[in-house]
Amino acid sequence: MALVEVKELLDSGVHFGHLTRKWDPNMAPYIYMERNGIHIINLYKTAAKLEEASEALAKIAVSGRKILFVATKKQAKDIVSEKAGNVNMPYITERWPGGMLTNFVTIRKAVKKMATIDRMKKDGTFLTLSKKERLQVDRLRAKLEKNLGSISDMTRLPGALFVIDIKREHIAIKEAQKLNIPIFAMVDTNSDPRQVDYVIPANDDASKSIEKILTNVTDAIAEGLAARKAEKDSQDAAKASEASKEVKAEATEAKAETTEAKVETKEAPKAKKAAAPKAVKAKKVAKVADAPIVEAPVVEAPVVEATKEEKE
Repeated sequence: MALVEVKELLDSGVHFGHLTRKWDPNMAPYIYMERNGIHIINLYKTAAKLEEASEALAKIAVSGRKILFVATKKQAKDIVSEKAGNVNMPYITERWPGGMLTNFVTIRKAVKKMATIDRMKKDGTFLTLSKKERLQVDRLRAKLEKNLGSISDMTRLPGALFVIDIKREHIAIKEAQKLNIPIFAMVDTNSDPRQVDYVIPANDDASKSIEKILTNVTDAIAEGLAARKAEKDSQDAAKASEASKEVKAEATEAKAETTEAKVETKEAPKAKKAAAPKAVKAKKVAKVADAPIVEAPVVEAPVVEATKEEKE
């Protein structure tokens, strides 16, 4: 993270406070001196606080939560919309809609209404309406876009609030305090810093000063987002490598199984051949054993009668 140079802050007019008669006594620790009836802000403290706030915002960006930028004053509108838009963060530069945080569900309904109107225009339903109804719908869409178009991507409550001029945006500050949302703010000498979690003592009226502070802040957020993306990519790569290892292991197992099957098929005919003569022999033995026993016929000797001569 780039260190903040005091000289750069000085060149941007960050050190100019309000008239001494308009000061808030709680800002005394951040005031360096008084000159020509104007309080001068201590830029060394500004630089330290800006670095602290930038680190905290970078951590919030790494966690994947959104940071809502709030600045409705004329000199800050364009700068905030440009800088916050560059890091894809939501912002409010028109009137703060009451209940934006405390009644977030209703605000989301209004945002969804915008999406519904867009869908009507795409599918041709919009053309079926009468001319008067189309005009009313267009006006409603334009109004919603103006007030809530910049927060259309914010689907849940923000992780932090960054405010320029806390006196002007006191409603936003109170809502964030109710919901315990951390508040980062540029605080001038006429404001009470106790309302803010991360104070950046700075001139909140000059566009150069606002641009300087916002540039540092959005750069830190961009670094946080880059770190988050790199971490996600490394996790995806690790998952992909694990998946490829599993696929390889499965392929190896399948190969081993096919090899075993081939060996078995080769050995089967050999075993059959070896078993064949034994089987034949066993069959012969069985045939011999099963053959019927044939008894030899008894031959009777012929009775020879003695002749007369022999008798005599």
